[in-house]
Amino acid sequence: MPRSGSQLRRPLQSLAWAPSQSQPLFHLFPQIPARPLCQPHSQNLLKPGAQRLPLFQSPPQPLRPSHPVPLHKPLSPAQPNSLSPSVPSSLSLPGSLPPPTPLSHTPPLCQPRLRSGLQLPSALLLLLLLSVLGPGAGGLFLTDYSTCSPRKLSPFRSFASTELFHFHVPEDTFLAVWNLIIFKEQGGTFGDHCPDQSVTVYFRSGAPPVINPLHTHFPGDTAVPGVFSLTLSWTLPNRTSGIFNVSSPLPGDWFLAAHLPQAHGHISVKGLQDECQYLLQPQLIVRRLLDVAVLVPGRPSEQTLSVHNRSALYKVFVPSFTYRVSAQLVCVGGRGASACPLTLRLRPKAPPLHNSSSVACGGASVCQLELALPPWGHWVYVRVETPSRGPSRTVRFQLCVWLQECPQPSLSRALVPGAAMNMPQSLGNQPLPPEPPSLGAPAEGPGATSPPEHCWPVRPTLRNELDTFSVHFYIFFGPSVALPPERPAVFALRLLPLLDSGGVLSLELQLNASSLRQENVTVFGCLTHEVPLSLGDAAVTCAKESLAGFLLTVSAASRVARLRIPFPQTGTWFLTLRSLCGAGPRFVRCRNATAEVRLRTFLSPCVDDCGPYGQCKLLRTHNYLYAACECKAGWRGWGCTDSADALTYGFQLLSTLLLCLSNLMFLPPVVLAIRSRYVLEAAVYTFTMFFSTFYHACDQPGIVVFCIMDYDVLQFCDFLGSLMSVWVTVIAMARLQPVVKQVLYLLGAMLLSMALQLDRHGLWNLLGPSLFALGILATAWTVRSVRRRHCYPPTWRRWLFCLCPGSLIAGSAILLYAFVETRDNYFYIHSIWHMLIAGSVGFLLPPRAKTDRRVPSRARARGCGYQLCINEQEELGLVGPGGATVSSICAS
Repeated sequence: MPRSGSQLRRPLQSLAWAPSQSQPLFHLFPQIPARPLCQPHSQNLLKPGAQRLPLFQSPPQPLRPSHPVPLHKPLSPAQPNSLSPSVPSSLSLPGSLPPPTPLSHTPPLCQPRLRSGLQLPSALLLLLLLSVLGPGAGGLFLTDYSTCSPRKLSPFRSFASTELFHFHVPEDTFLAVWNLIIFKEQGGTFGDHCPDQSVTVYFRSGAPPVINPLHTHFPGDTAVPGVFSLTLSWTLPNRTSGIFNVSSPLPGDWFLAAHLPQAHGHISVKGLQDECQYLLQPQLIVRRLLDVAVLVPGRPSEQTLSVHNRSALYKVFVPSFTYRVSAQLVCVGGRGASACPLTLRLRPKAPPLHNSSSVACGGASVCQLELALPPWGHWVYVRVETPSRGPSRTVRFQLCVWLQECPQPSLSRALVPGAAMNMPQSLGNQPLPPEPPSLGAPAEGPGATSPPEHCWPVRPTLRNELDTFSVHFYIFFGPSVALPPERPAVFALRLLPLLDSGGVLSLELQLNASSLRQENVTVFGCLTHEVPLSLGDAAVTCAKESLAGFLLTVSAASRVARLRIPFPQTGTWFLTLRSLCGAGPRFVRCRNATAEVRLRTFLSPCVDDCGPYGQCKLLRTHNYLYAACECKAGWRGWGCTDSADALTYGFQLLSTLLLCLSNLMFLPPVVLAIRSRYVLEAAVYTFTMFFSTFYHACDQPGIVVFCIMDYDVLQFCDFLGSLMSVWVTVIAMARLQPVVKQVLYLLGAMLLSMALQLDRHGLWNLLGPSLFALGILATAWTVRSVRRRHCYPPTWRRWLFCLCPGSLIAGSAILLYAFVETRDNYFYIHSIWHMLIAGSVGFLLPPRAKTDRRVPSRARARGCGYQLCINEQEELGLVGPGGATVSSICAS
């Protein structure tokens, strides 16, 4: 269960996961209550002391410059404005920025929504930014504000019961703050009397968070990435709020998942009382820089740090096949230890943090910092800082960045046929002689070394989309891959942005033992994100420098290895396969053994389709799709594989038999109705008994399931039969005229069908027809009692032995259904409900109506208010034209 209070929980443990880079800092601030906001909006705030700046839109995808690009210097507030006089003085434009374009402050999945009392006022937002966010980096910055519409939270049963929110963090963001507003509602008003429940919110970058609040077991060979979690408690009677901020967040998609604690299991009747609703509305406030300088690789640039700016931020774009980034800082002017009081920091994707890779220059004339295996196709940020108590003077320095890329001759091997393509031995290809590693690394920059084994050619895969979250990745000349002893095989798997992050990425390796030639060969597979990681000689781990991935191993003893990654991050995944010989912790390069493995990679909605005790559901939040398992029969877990609380087969069979055979209690009312000549009522009871039996046989949560037709049809017929049984029983008790009774039967069937089509679980679908039928019954009995001047039914035996017991039994059944039934006792409580309802029908159904032959003469004289005179001679044709005497017989 989530812990109460606004404190940070530890990330979920990972089975085979290590972060590829340092996690961003995050802080939890005191809760701030929200105030009404009349209009949702965005705010553009500049650093205090800077001039105003219009909004600009940064390019959506960074591109490597094909020509020299000048260095963009930050515009200091102390520097004069260099614009021409034709530009208004209220605007201050750096010369390196593009022309002004409209900027969208709201991501497509989170549109602003006007809701009174749910959003922060502009004054509070400004106070929040100035006091909570703190001062930003040097240069101009822009503040963006976006919000999602409030959504109702549900108790946690599985990930399908959580609410998922999607946000987008732009590039060059150095601070992101989520304002979480939670409030209660009951019956359309504030839920001041609703109980307080802790709300747990999870954060993850790149893909939805993989959560496990019930601490269940994950399926085998499943990698679980870590997430940030936050538990909020209530500070006001009907509303609370919390703040979660991340320093230098990773750019791109961020996902929030929220839920209430696990429910107690009570099955509430819809409409019986106003339900307490707990709603969450997250808001995102980001502060990003507008003038981050772009460095040109290999071109030195002189920079200065003034007294007012304690840091300067730069970035360089890293293209594909780059295996090292080196930054060199040289101080200009001055000597001694205090001549260069600077610190150099590097971090990929986002601005550096205090725990990022750094080096203190001090009195050294040249200081250098390297970043091995940077992610391809992203920015690497360089920050130059001065200490908080640094010299009160301007510091000049020269900064240069080198990119060490793989040489082109080595990359051209991707076009070589035969063994260079890692074709299987079954195609008759002989392996090429081992090619010495290329030493053609660019010699530019100090400390340049020969390229490591990261420069093997990357072979693309063929993407075949079958359905939603059903994608197969095929390799050329596959699915078998031949692994010569002298070189690895590297494959690239491309996951599309947003489209592929809501499923499960599965990888399977199978070793062909016949290709080993009786040598002790072990094949290692390393799956990494955004940059390949080579497996050198004697390598048994999938981690190097700041990069870590998932390791798979197959050998003669274990020929199959599987890996599942739920909710994988989008982008390019690289799989490196390498064969080594030996046993134990030490492995060596094989001499003459080419291993052959079978590779199978695919994307599926759920893990093994949730197994026999789960259902894979496709969910949607706005236009983002994701899939999750919903377990049954007590099974739990991400793939419905945790059997700690699972129902046994015997219990499933017993519960099915109870729910089905309890409907046989309708047989006595059917027999009684036929004997009393209530044939139509008997047909309705038979209909109810039949469809209730087979509906519950199809509605079981386990594997003891039997469906004769579609589940929705069975459910509709079961609900219709139950309501019609109540309707025809009450109408029959009213003893109306046959024509009126038939009209009411037909009208009731049509109206009940319409009501069930609107809402099958609503309370008024049961109470409305029942109360209307009871009103007809009360009216008919009252009219009959007034006419006879005697209470109806007239006999006390009818009241004592039929009506009172039937009413008590029916009332007990309703109380059990409304207040006692839970998810745990559903099987026997609902079976008792079946038996009580059928028993009440047997007591309440009226006896057969008496015919006219059995009615006494006195009662006949009192009942009918007219007489029918029959002329027997006229009927027999004995009346003549003369007008004979007529003897008449009058019958009442």
